[in-house]
Amino acid sequence: MTSHSFPAHEYPDDVVVVKHDNKTILLTGTAHISQQSADLVQKVISQEKPDTVCIELDEKRYEALSKRQRWESLDLKQVIRNKQLSTLLVNLILSSYQRKLGGKLGIMPGTELLTAANTAKEFNLDISLCDRDVRVTLRRAWYATSFFKKGYLVASLLASLFDDTEMSEEKLADLRKQDVLSELMNEVGKAMPEAKQVLIDERDIFMAEKIKTAPGSRIVAVVGAGHVEGIKKRLDENNYDRLEEISTIPPIRPYWKIIGWAIPAAILLSIGYIGMDKGITAAWSNLLYWILANGIPTAIGALLAWGHPATILTGFAAAPITSLTPVIGAGYVTAFVQVMKQPPKVKEFESVVDDIASFRGWWSNKLLRVFLVFFLTGLGSGLGTWMGGYRIMQNLLN
Repeated sequence: MTSHSFPAHEYPDDVVVVKHDNKTILLTGTAHISQQSADLVQKVISQEKPDTVCIELDEKRYEALSKRQRWESLDLKQVIRNKQLSTLLVNLILSSYQRKLGGKLGIMPGTELLTAANTAKEFNLDISLCDRDVRVTLRRAWYATSFFKKGYLVASLLASLFDDTEMSEEKLADLRKQDVLSELMNEVGKAMPEAKQVLIDERDIFMAEKIKTAPGSRIVAVVGAGHVEGIKKRLDENNYDRLEEISTIPPIRPYWKIIGWAIPAAILLSIGYIGMDKGITAAWSNLLYWILANGIPTAIGALLAWGHPATILTGFAAAPITSLTPVIGAGYVTAFVQVMKQPPKVKEFESVVDDIASFRGWWSNKLLRVFLVFFLTGLGSGLGTWMGGYRIMQNLLN
């Protein structure tokens, strides 16, 4: 593999031409919130008219970019059934972060990627979406992150929402020259190398393999500037056999499944033993404490989230039961009821990326209120499980 400047046209350093076997690949590095990048992408594709245009997008992200106004197609109830609320929230946070910067730079994030697709369509060129499914990336990153650093990952994402630091003209000029999302991920990666491997390195491998196997002998690949060097390096490697591995969401570790079932089993066995040892009244007393210890904090969580009255009652009733099974949590049950009783309107889906960046927006936007219900009732249920479990174990040992 060799790389060199392209002789026919004078492109900036953002365009790196790589020879791989019988293919000529023009790696076009972009910033996701740069009009200059959008103009460069349009120029390269229209001048080269390659066999295929590879774009750093997966199907979901492409659909979100190209169909911005079709929020009514999102089935929020199905998202909850599939336990994908957390994934959806992370996507919204990242979108909000980029939109905030995009507002300062005068261009919406992802414009250059959409420009690449539209320019390819204009010349009837093949399009290849070469990035890994964002849901797989996020879940693998979460799986790879140690228990104690998961909180840091969440805090980093949330901090990006409420960072109102004024930017100098020099800083804004730097942002125009780089892939902002990759820069954010690189910052996270410095503190958590295991997350960086998933967020950056694995995607470099995935995109390099997709680019190498794209149809035709002349390829234009539009990718974030932060990925160019990594992809160029990976093009000279044979990682095809790794695609299946890095495209798979790892299963839950066996010991978490054991713990998930062991805790409720211990609670139920303890109440049963207390009944045999101290009488049925003692058993009922502990069972009632379990119900109240789980139900009350969960209901308070729903109340703090301004949940519907039915959501609050459901949280109180469901938490003592969901706490005894790892299959479903109280947060998913209450979120589902909240959606049924107070479904978000289309305009709230459309404004969510802006509303998510303000504290008030979390309560005024009905979609964000679903997330509040999900997390605050889940937190209340978790707190109740430990309170109830501790009290029952105390009574068992006394």
